[in-house]
Amino acid sequence: MQSDNGVVTVASNQPSPAASLNDAAAQKADFVRLFAGGGSSTEGGLIAQLANNPLFTAGFGLAGLGALATFGQRGLRHGAALLRRRLLVDVEINVRDDSYPWFLYWMTLHERGRMASSAAQGKQGVFESVLQRLTPRMRHLAIETEKRELPNGAIHTNFVLIPGPGRHVLRYRNAWIWVNRQREAKQFSMDGKPWETVTLTTLYSQRHVFESLFKEAHEMATQAVEGKTVIYTAWGTKWDKFGHPRSKRPLESVILDEGVKEKIVDDVQDFLGSSKWYYERGIPYRRGYLLYGPPGTGKSSFIQALAGHLNYDIAMLNLSERGLTDDRLNHLLTVIPQRTLVLLEDVDAAFANRRQVEVDGYQGANVTFSGLLNALDGVGSAEERIIFLTTNHVDRLDEALVRPGRVDMTVRLGEATTYQIEQLWQRFYNEADPNGEVMKKFFSKLQEIDVLSGPDTRISHTSMAALQGLFLYNKGNPGGAVDMAWQLSPGELPSSLTQSRVSASR
Repeated sequence: MQSDNGVVTVASNQPSPAASLNDAAAQKADFVRLFAGGGSSTEGGLIAQLANNPLFTAGFGLAGLGALATFGQRGLRHGAALLRRRLLVDVEINVRDDSYPWFLYWMTLHERGRMASSAAQGKQGVFESVLQRLTPRMRHLAIETEKRELPNGAIHTNFVLIPGPGRHVLRYRNAWIWVNRQREAKQFSMDGKPWETVTLTTLYSQRHVFESLFKEAHEMATQAVEGKTVIYTAWGTKWDKFGHPRSKRPLESVILDEGVKEKIVDDVQDFLGSSKWYYERGIPYRRGYLLYGPPGTGKSSFIQALAGHLNYDIAMLNLSERGLTDDRLNHLLTVIPQRTLVLLEDVDAAFANRRQVEVDGYQGANVTFSGLLNALDGVGSAEERIIFLTTNHVDRLDEALVRPGRVDMTVRLGEATTYQIEQLWQRFYNEADPNGEVMKKFFSKLQEIDVLSGPDTRISHTSMAALQGLFLYNKGNPGGAVDMAWQLSPGELPSSLTQSRVSASR
């Protein structure tokens, strides 16, 4: 279109920017009125329509209740955790701790004693009866089988019920204790047993009962092995009890040559009482003994009797064990249980003479010779330790192994002497032969069969084990021992004595 002044203008149907803004504002106002319920009375607003919809109100109410329950549950959980931290105290014991078997043993005896006490009281008052009924009892039990050999040779089997995995509640010195024994299904300890933990929970104000409880458990465990010797064997990287504790062997029951036993015992006792002397002079506080001699001369028996005499236990270690490495050997010798003698039997079987083979021992050995030497007296070797080495062939041992510092005393336990034979005879036949007349016949018999012969007639050609076997077979019958003395001749004992036993059984 052309204007009067000749300017051409173009007409447009699009609204101006100002008009667009006004339209948008109007639409927004209409939407707000609709949502707020400000529309016509017939249509109503969006909120009004939703409020009048019963399905929406019911769903919104349920959602609100669910949210409220969720927040309430979280609040209760956090509140319970806060109260637990403020009011309760936990003590956790894992299966590798020494107090773990002590506590299970204590809990078993505690429950057994409580049941026996309630049965012995008989008729009770109303309050005592109600309190006893309200006291929880163990509901999850496990069984432990114990076998014991009777003097007549029969095997007595005893079944003991112990607390099993699960939750228990017990009452100790007016304090309630929650016990949770938890067993891991996929985690195992070094000895192949499932990993277990026991958690004890009580009020924080009564936490002092734990000290009394564990002290009492330790005393009970100590009393259970009192008068017995515990044997430990290496399992993995720790020491485990081997079987049940054994009765202590009297030191008098092991008969060595005159003065030998007293010499070793006096030296060990002097060492045990000289710890301050060693520390003041900077000398490592450890002692090593080597007992050597033919088989059956009482090496292992004497060590067992010595441990019982000192109220010590024994830790046995086989150097030929497959999988025993230098690091593991060194670790085991540093974690020896307290008051325990270490016994390394037949050390000659673990290593050949270094002059004949390589320095690190024979082919296939797991523990090297140098590793053993370092474990005995190296920089990382343990102190406060008494170690016994035994061998039947001392000539096969390297000089480096038996030098002072590693072996402080070397004692030979040889064939039976006349002193040992006489002492053993009196121990078996003192009542049957009080005057020793039959014993003289026995010695004469030994001379006839050349058991007591040679340059030194004081030393026989038989072992104490062979003599004891003969006397045991003729228990209470010294004449029978004289008649069967010929079986002590070299090469005659094993077959002849076996045939005699077979004939006697027939």
